[in-house]
Amino acid sequence: MIIREALDEDFPKIWPIFRTVVRAGDTYSIPKDINETDAQKIWMRDPLKTFVAEENGSVLGTYKLNVNRAGGGDHVCNCGYMVTPEARGHGVASKMCEHSQKAALELGFKAMQFNMVVATNTGAVRLWQKLGFDIVGTLPRAFKHPQQGYVDAHVMYKWLTD
Repeated sequence: MIIREALDEDFPKIWPIFRTVVRAGDTYSIPKDINETDAQKIWMRDPLKTFVAEENGSVLGTYKLNVNRAGGGDHVCNCGYMVTPEARGHGVASKMCEHSQKAALELGFKAMQFNMVVATNTGAVRLWQKLGFDIVGTLPRAFKHPQQGYVDAHVMYKWLTD
C-alpha cells in the first residue's frame, strides 16, 4: 500500500468511499444527502492537503489535513479519515494516521486535534488512543447518531513534537 497526495483525477475513486461513510450518518457531521460536487469541494478543494491510500490501483482510504484554527491556533492541524468498508480492520486507518502525523510535521504543525470523534465509534477511539491521542474533552450528546440518538463526542489531541 502506498499513501500519496490525491490528484483531481482520484476523486471518482474517493467519491464512493465518501458517499458510503457519510450516508451511514454515524461518524461525520456532513449532510447525508451531500452531492458529489459539494463533497469534492469539502474533501479536495477546502483542505490544505488530501491523500489517498492505494493498493494495486484501488483506493482503500483517504484523508484530508486542514489547519484546525487560524491565528494563535494555526500550529494545530485537523484530519479526517475514511476507509472503504472492505478495507476496514486491515490497518489502513492506522497507516494513514501515522502518515498524516509525518505530513503535519513536514507542513510545520506542532499538534493534531480531532474535533468530534463520535464516542460510539469505539474502533476509531481505540485506534487514536493507541496512536498517542488523548481524549481532552467529551461533548455530551453532541452527535445525532441515526440509530442510537444523541451520543457523546470526544475532542482528541496529540502534541507531535518533542
